[in-house]
Amino acid sequence: MTEQKPAEAVPAATMLLVRDEPEFQVLMVKRHHQIDFASGALVFPGGKPHSDDSLEEWAAYSDGWDQVDTTQRVLKIAAIREAYEEAGILLAVNRDGSPFEGACDPDSRRAVEQGERSFLDVVRQSDVILRLDSLTDFARWITPVFMKKRFDTWFYVARAPERQIAACDGYETVDAEWLSPNRALEMGKSGERTVIFPTRLNLELLSEANSAADCVDRALARTIVPVLPRVLQRDGKNILTIPEDAGYGPASEVVG
Repeated sequence: MTEQKPAEAVPAATMLLVRDEPEFQVLMVKRHHQIDFASGALVFPGGKPHSDDSLEEWAAYSDGWDQVDTTQRVLKIAAIREAYEEAGILLAVNRDGSPFEGACDPDSRRAVEQGERSFLDVVRQSDVILRLDSLTDFARWITPVFMKKRFDTWFYVARAPERQIAACDGYETVDAEWLSPNRALEMGKSGERTVIFPTRLNLELLSEANSAADCVDRALARTIVPVLPRVLQRDGKNILTIPEDAGYGPASEVVG
């Protein structure tokens, strides 16, 4: 019998928006229960790149364009777009370099999310520049080979704009909230929220920082190791584990 080939891991991007008021917090969203991946879970905004995320026209609307390769450009634009769609946060500056502080129109967010309008068109009309250079590599996770849907996800951390207000889209996400990493972990442990394995471990990594600046500095100093979890058998149980050199310390979770 021929062994089935694992599904291809599709590129994806996730945004960790952090702030210091009233304490060190990260923006998290609760996924709609009808979404087919991590339904109902507390996660960071993110998703797969759209075809428009790779347009060369983005060069005129992106700070840090020449600092990263083509793959990272697409993923960082996707991460910013997903934060815009799911949480109403636009990581951008005005043409004069001042932070963009406007409100993100719900109708435009929904149109971009449903493919009825290009994100580039929204950015162009707003006359702003995306801050690709403000996204710092935080982690990279690849879905285990036994999963039917697999993703190769880059996590980026960035300081959140001070005056923008996060709001869920009501479509893919049904809640958006600022939480300290420890509070989010407590909610997952108590069952108040569903927190999946990668989210839990990245929250634990976030909890090592004491401020947004400290979090970014730690990410800059860390070597990003691709994390591909696998399942081991221990005492008759299926245990999800990750490589010891991934930077998370000993980590495992019972599955199935």
